[in-house]
Amino acid sequence: MNTVPVDVQRIPLVDLQAQQREIQEVVDAGLARIFESTAFIGGRAVTEFEDAYAGFLGARHCVGVGNGTDALELALRASGVGPGDEVILPANTFIATAEAVSRVGAVVVPVDVDPEYLLIDPLAVARAVTSRTRAIMPVHLFGQTAFVEQLEPIAAACGAVIIEDAAQSQGAKRLGRSAGTLGVAAGTSFYPGKNLGAAGDAGAVLSNNEELADRVRMLSAHGSREKYRHEAVGVNSRLDAVQAVVLSAKLAHLDRWNGLRREAARRYGHLLSEDPAILLPRQAEGNEDVWHLYVVRVPERDRVLAQLNAGGIGAGIHYPTPVHLTEAFWHLGHGPGSFPVAELAAQQILSLPLYPHISEAQQESVARFVRSALYGKGEQ
Repeated sequence: MNTVPVDVQRIPLVDLQAQQREIQEVVDAGLARIFESTAFIGGRAVTEFEDAYAGFLGARHCVGVGNGTDALELALRASGVGPGDEVILPANTFIATAEAVSRVGAVVVPVDVDPEYLLIDPLAVARAVTSRTRAIMPVHLFGQTAFVEQLEPIAAACGAVIIEDAAQSQGAKRLGRSAGTLGVAAGTSFYPGKNLGAAGDAGAVLSNNEELADRVRMLSAHGSREKYRHEAVGVNSRLDAVQAVVLSAKLAHLDRWNGLRREAARRYGHLLSEDPAILLPRQAEGNEDVWHLYVVRVPERDRVLAQLNAGGIGAGIHYPTPVHLTEAFWHLGHGPGSFPVAELAAQQILSLPLYPHISEAQQESVARFVRSALYGKGEQ
């Protein structure tokens, strides 16, 4: 007989409804203003969010765009990365990181990650540098911040720029500086499930370089700074006002929500720390993580995941296939065994439910299910 309390029996990987309840009144008022003014593209709501988010991170410039993939592509293009250039990035990331590189005509150069934090390995980056290396793209995975200070001398020596993929790290810091402000530019995503999520697709480019930010804004509006004058072949990728209203409302809560994520991560650490079969994540020295995901590593991951999902626990995998082994990037010629740390991790990683409003009781239930699944007993 199942003894798990009904109120914690089905636990989602992410709960956006609790967030929405907190901000609904503010969002409703903001949307009413947008629809009354009909300022749907650009306008005050977008400018206010861009300024607020730049201030939140300590960046000089924020340019809202249509989504996180566009943000990375535009950051690359505005930095002068183009056909034939090589861009070094970690093998274990969402495909959008590599897609952005391919979309500007550059060559994706995946490298392995460190075995503890699964962040881009600076030593692997140094080995991958060639005369064609134009950019290094660290990914701030799972709410961590990559060790950008170790990449800076490598980039300087080969004349490359550092462009951060900051899609999972809104509010994270490295040595006191915010993720998204450590390179020449950064792209971030406001996909709904992110720490700062919109009500649909949205993204932004961050930079401390005014000229680069201005070029991003121009490229994102059909290569135009003024109507019907087109300086370059651009794209149509702008943050719309409706999403800006939602993002501004959530930004006001982001510090507190990130604090709640940290508390939840600590609880999981306490609940699961005594099980030797579970490799728990930990925060690197010098980092202030925001725990976009809580990723453990377990044996027989697929069996454990299936059992958790069958029991109503919304666990997941981020990400099941390293970039170089996806069909889209087979042409790179990196077969199995090319990046062993990333490949082994892809067989073991398991993302447990974590969001600002998860309760202690829910986490206790998740931990109980994980232990039961690991040892094949099922939750009785």
